[in-house]
Amino acid sequence: MTRGHVKTPGLERKIIHCDCDCFFAAVEMRDNPALRDIPLAIGGSVEHRGVISTCNYPARRFGIHSAMSTAQAFKRCPHLTLLRGDMAKYKAVARQVFGIYREVTEVIEPLSLDEAFLDVSGSELCQGSATRIAAAIRQRVEESVGITVSAGVAPNKFLAKIASDWNKPNGMFVITPAEVETFVKQLPVKRINGVGPRTAEKLAELGIVTCADVRAWTLAQLVERFGRFGHRLHELSWGRDERPVRLQRERKSVSTEHTYPEDLPHLAACRERLPELLADLERRYSRLDPPRAVRGAVVKVKFNDFTQTTVEQADPAPDQAQFDTLLEIGWQRGARPVRLLGVGYRLADAGSEQQLTLF
Repeated sequence: MTRGHVKTPGLERKIIHCDCDCFFAAVEMRDNPALRDIPLAIGGSVEHRGVISTCNYPARRFGIHSAMSTAQAFKRCPHLTLLRGDMAKYKAVARQVFGIYREVTEVIEPLSLDEAFLDVSGSELCQGSATRIAAAIRQRVEESVGITVSAGVAPNKFLAKIASDWNKPNGMFVITPAEVETFVKQLPVKRINGVGPRTAEKLAELGIVTCADVRAWTLAQLVERFGRFGHRLHELSWGRDERPVRLQRERKSVSTEHTYPEDLPHLAACRERLPELLADLERRYSRLDPPRAVRGAVVKVKFNDFTQTTVEQADPAPDQAQFDTLLEIGWQRGARPVRLLGVGYRLADAGSEQQLTLF
């Protein structure tokens, strides 16, 4: 493929969301075909209380998924093949895939090693057909890299991302401008990014199951009930998303977390671990380039039943006492042994007037 000329902005947007299928596992299956048809997962060991990073589709049929504990994964599938993974190899493969994307367009927004948004609005490739461009990308990646990519094609990022998941794995789904209204009205709200299981339950209690149900509420009612997210919910229920594909994603936070070999039995034990977490956070923060101001502190607590909570507070200069207070608030929400602790800084917007010397 040769990248087409990009015309003057102002045309109808054409967005492609590309998502490599079970990326880490796909690379391992490519390199060892014997792994293709057996349950395979990439993750940490049971001995170190690891979690699953990703797994292939045979493993998913046993209910295994990312972020599940490795111990739980083996309970569901005792014959699971577990690999530690090779991040250097995965990064090299990702560079190959993104090299193919760059043959198509300069306007690429990476979301992770294995997914990205592409804006092909003004491209003259494939006679300007975003559908044909996406198909060409998928074919080229499979032939050149040896893994598969699922793609979604739509007039905006919200719909493109949903579409890429519609026919996974190794599929493509297209939502044309003429189809947006019909598609969005029947779309379950649980498919909207940011609507997790608990939010979906709360919405269902209000009789909101689909985007059509959201539309029955006024913007004022949604904002009153859900705050700022109510505004986003309103916009997405009409299929509206004006976010551009950004060449660089601004970092919003810096954080660190640790899963402990044995559960921390009480709040005092959690507090004992706080200084070492904060020291690691300081090291990570000091390496930011360019430096960024802090606008808040956040603490994450995951309990031994795998429920978790986060607590945060705006503060341009949080100290250990502030983190200690947030830790206590978070722990009190579960008041049981803790598996994982995390701490982080929310970062001020780039170019903020806030002075870095505050920290």
